[in-house]
Parts: sequence; structure tokens; C-alpha cells
Amino acid sequence: MNKTLSPVLAACVVLCTAISQYLIYFHAPVEQVLGYAQKIFYYHLPVAWWSFVSFFLAAVFGIACLIKKEARFDMISHACAEIGFLLATLTLITGSIWGRHSWGVWWTWDPKLTTALVLWFIFAAYLVVRTMPMAREQKSNICAVIAVIGFLDVPLVFFATRLWRSIHPAVFHSEGGGLEPEMVHTVIFCVLSFAFLWLWLTLFRINQLKQEHILESVRSKLLYSEEQNQD
Repeated sequence: MNKTLSPVLAACVVLCTAISQYLIYFHAPVEQVLGYAQKIFYYHLPVAWWSFVSFFLAAVFGIACLIKKEARFDMISHACAEIGFLLATLTLITGSIWGRHSWGVWWTWDPKLTTALVLWFIFAAYLVVRTMPMAREQKSNICAVIAVIGFLDVPLVFFATRLWRSIHPAVFHSEGGGLEPEMVHTVIFCVLSFAFLWLWLTLFRINQLKQEHILESVRSKLLYSEEQNQD
């Protein structure tokens, strides 16, 4: 990551996080039925939506890797998939906590929850493949295909409440989703401000993968040199 960009992003993350906390706990009103438990919504929605962005980019750069056969595309796809999986995990956790207070159960096989769990398992498989011992190009190709397949589930997750009968609330629709204006302002700011944290995490992971690639290249050259000297 660029040495100038990193501290700027870090400062933006701190500032936006502080403002978000103020908006969540002091600007947005307390929901009448759920009370303060509803506040987790302002964390749940940003991590969910940015996980979708991550999976979209993982698929796009996966396709680019299949076409161009360049390691940089594979590294970007890899990083986005990992960050997306992390955010998808947080989505399921925060959603379960919210569901416990809303529906009285930690989990129900609602269409939206089920499709989200399927998405989580697809990218869990992606990460398992990344750890398998195989040729780098072969692994990149398999992971690219998995990323594309995984992203195909994203629209199903997003539109599940409209496609099927679901108890999961639709956040925004023609009637406003039942949110007060202050709630709408708060959740929009939280989603937009989360972009800085998402970008910082993604760039940081890409940089790590680049360093790993360099170390692997150096290691391969050293092993080759040792073999040549032995011969």
C-alpha cells in the first residue's frame, strides 16, 4: 500500500467511525419495539453491502485473470474474496443477534438467510482451495471460477425479500422501509463511511499478497540455483 495513502485512509476510518457512533447512538432515534438492540442494524447493513462489493470485484478480477493470465488480477481477486468472506461472516453474526431480538430465534431458514449462508459456504470453499497444494495457475483458475459462481448468488441474497415470502425486512422500498428520516441519514452515512475501512483492508491485503508472491519467487530461484549447483 502507498505510504502516503495508508495514513490518510486510517485517519478517514477513525474520523468516520467516530461520526458514525455519534449518529447511531445520539442522532438516530431508539426503535420503539426493539429498543437499543435495533442499533446493530447500522453495523449489519454496511458489512453486508460491502461484502457484496467485495464478491463482485473478486468475480470481475477472477474473469480478468482467466483471460489475461496475470498474477496481479489473481491477487486482487484473492484479496477481495478474503475481505468479502470476513464481512459475510460478520453479516451472519450481526444478523443472528438482530434476529434473536426480532424473531426470538438465532436462526431461521428464511430465503434471505439461506441464500446468504450458501454464499458464505461457496467462498469458504474458495479459501479452502487457496490452501491446497497445486500449481499456482491451476489454483488461480479454479478460484476464479468459484468466485464467479459465488457472485451469481449475490443477486439472490439481495432480492430475496422481493422474490420470495420472507420475514427479513426490506430496508428501502417505495414506502421508505419504515425508517425515520434520522435512521435513513445514519445508515446511509454508515454505509458510505465504511468504504474507507473496506478500501484500507483490501489494499493492505493486496500488498501482503504481493509480498508473498515476491518471497515465493525468490524462494523458487534459490531452490533452482541450489539444484543447478548440485548438478
